[in-house]
Amino acid sequence: MYISLIFKNMKTKILSLVSMFLIGTMTLFAQSKTEKFKAYGKCSMCEKRIETAAKSVAGVTSADWNMETNMIEVSFDTTKTNVDKIQMAIAKVGHDTDKYRTTDETYNKLPQCCHYERPVAKPQASGHEGHMSQ
Repeated sequence: MYISLIFKNMKTKILSLVSMFLIGTMTLFAQSKTEKFKAYGKCSMCEKRIETAAKSVAGVTSADWNMETNMIEVSFDTTKTNVDKIQMAIAKVGHDTDKYRTTDETYNKLPQCCHYERPVAKPQASGHEGHMSQ
């Protein structure tokens, strides 16, 4: 009977530990996010620069840029960063994204082989377009 009580107590403790582990794992995955977006470039030097810039952002766990599609897939901890910060870091090193454009000066400093066809800059709205005057 005493042994039966010990096993029952151990069983309860093990079940509690497994439950805590599963809850902790689910919480960890809930904070991890994977996003894809366009980051313009041309060659393997661009790939290294884009991926390094993305990975330099605190909270980014992986970055993989595809030269053919100009798409980057990044995984990151949502409690530490977001897609905007990652795209800004990429633009800062000379590569346009659909949301952020690098400066002409930074783009022009890239090696010649890295000069990609830049997307047309979207005009900045002043906030009053589309309003009807009365």
